[in-house]
Amino acid sequence: MGKRAVIYGASGFIGGGLASMLAGEGYEVTGVSRKGEGDVAGVSHWLKPGDVDFKGCDVVVNLAGAPIDQRWTDAKKKEFHESRVGVTKDIVARISELPEDERPELLLNGSAVGIYGDRGDERLDESTSRGAGYLADLCAEWEAAASKAEALGVRVIMFRIGVVLGRGGSAYEKLQKVFKAGIGGRLGDGRQWMPWIHVDDLRSAMIFAINSETMFGPVNGTAPEPERNADLSRKLAKAVGRWVFLPVPGIALKLVLGDFASVLLAGQRAVPKKLEQAGFRFRFRKLEDALDDLTA
Repeated sequence: MGKRAVIYGASGFIGGGLASMLAGEGYEVTGVSRKGEGDVAGVSHWLKPGDVDFKGCDVVVNLAGAPIDQRWTDAKKKEFHESRVGVTKDIVARISELPEDERPELLLNGSAVGIYGDRGDERLDESTSRGAGYLADLCAEWEAAASKAEALGVRVIMFRIGVVLGRGGSAYEKLQKVFKAGIGGRLGDGRQWMPWIHVDDLRSAMIFAINSETMFGPVNGTAPEPERNADLSRKLAKAVGRWVFLPVPGIALKLVLGDFASVLLAGQRAVPKKLEQAGFRFRFRKLEDALDDLTA
């Protein structure tokens, strides 16, 4: 019998390409979506969350989560929590209902570098303590929910993902539109670190972690060379053939975006220590190489 994988968020930006890669690795891939069936390469069939059964499944990938790049109302915060912590708790509960010999071998769960909070110039690897703030609290609760699967004999990996750059992805599409329009500039003083990663490297890193028998716990899903916001802005402007425009003051961001502005003004100098020590090779170590690929 072949290997089986279940992906929550298989219709999303990261999950879609990951499904195709897992299928190429010999997995039969089931996609989970509240909307029902989708058209995603590599996904053989679809289930709604309430219909999922992990019996006979080898790998569960949970990339579910409502987009957080929007104004944080109380209603949205509830949605952020339920789509991350709530979904993860449901996954672990379903795994716990299975006999021990029928449980998945691995749960690869999403997380974010926001767990580190705003840390200035401190280099942040997976051994670094969590930070403070709403997003750090949310990520910590998210990871704690996933970690409970370890007591069930399941290997658990939490990918702490940075800014994902790729065609069709929200971050890159929004950034390149602004800079192509000639109105892009640094955010605040621009000194905050932005841990980025090319989507191809992120998906490949996830496959690498899945195939590893020893990788577990938090894993920074970021490129080895994070950039300050001002430098990222300058390099992106150059890549799309535009000048860097005037900076966007922090107070203006807060007026327009509310609490979400704190994410854009905070910095995490996160580095992928675990991936590099395990021998993962990044195709796009430098931002210039990633932008050359995306603008080609």
